[in-house]
Amino acid sequence: MIDIDDLFEALAKSRFRSRFRLGNKEQGYLDEKGIEVICDHGRGFIKQRLASANPQNDGKQTPMKGHPVFIAQHATATCCRGCLAKWHKMPKGIKLNSDQIEYIVNVIRRWLVEKNIGNL
Repeated sequence: MIDIDDLFEALAKSRFRSRFRLGNKEQGYLDEKGIEVICDHGRGFIKQRLASANPQNDGKQTPMKGHPVFIAQHATATCCRGCLAKWHKMPKGIKLNSDQIEYIVNVIRRWLVEKNIGNL
């Protein structure tokens, strides 16, 4: 894991990562449910789709739309084990522990709050 401030500085320099924004559907869902519920959803997605040592369909398991967490995962490079290894120094082939899962949820939360500050 790396320092979240350093991560966000690096993500801001990535043309690909910095282009992500919530669509109207995802923004509406975030507004309706609130940040805590959305982060709970994110925790579940991480446990289900990323936490195992070798997730099924790794690199393709996170949709590009449909939920605020999915958009945030792509924006923060928490979408697959390859991105977690490259950007967050979480090696592939090792199951994520609870601290790593909470780190990922905190990264997602920060992106959602920073990108949607006027709406939360």
